[in-house]
Amino acid sequence: MTKVLLIEDDDLVRATLREMLEDIGCTVLEAEDGSKGIALLAVEGPALVITDILMPNKEGTETIHEIRSANPDLPLIAISGGGVSGDLTFLGFAERLGANRVLQKPINFHELEACVNALLPTLVNSSLSSAAG
Repeated sequence: MTKVLLIEDDDLVRATLREMLEDIGCTVLEAEDGSKGIALLAVEGPALVITDILMPNKEGTETIHEIRSANPDLPLIAISGGGVSGDLTFLGFAERLGANRVLQKPINFHELEACVNALLPTLVNSSLSSAAG
């Protein structure tokens, strides 16, 4: 199964996204902030990273910058609900830092699936093969 690193500080959002990702055939590694995510990335070598932007300790833009410096080709999706202010300009900034895709919370299952499938085409092919076999 394809490993996806999910970095999200909100427990409920993280659990919901984990279920969505598992439904499309991913194995999900979880971290509640950028520091823990970077540590997991180094050990686990996931095929894709999904990171929230507004988090404690190490926020998403810093996390994206660090990931891009060490792993320029690793597919990355940035997510945000804009925090208390609802400011979504962080998503544009995340794209400029190197996020391949951005999603606004609350995240729609089909949008997430489309992003993952676009970034990990082998996941689509292996899911189709498993369904046919």
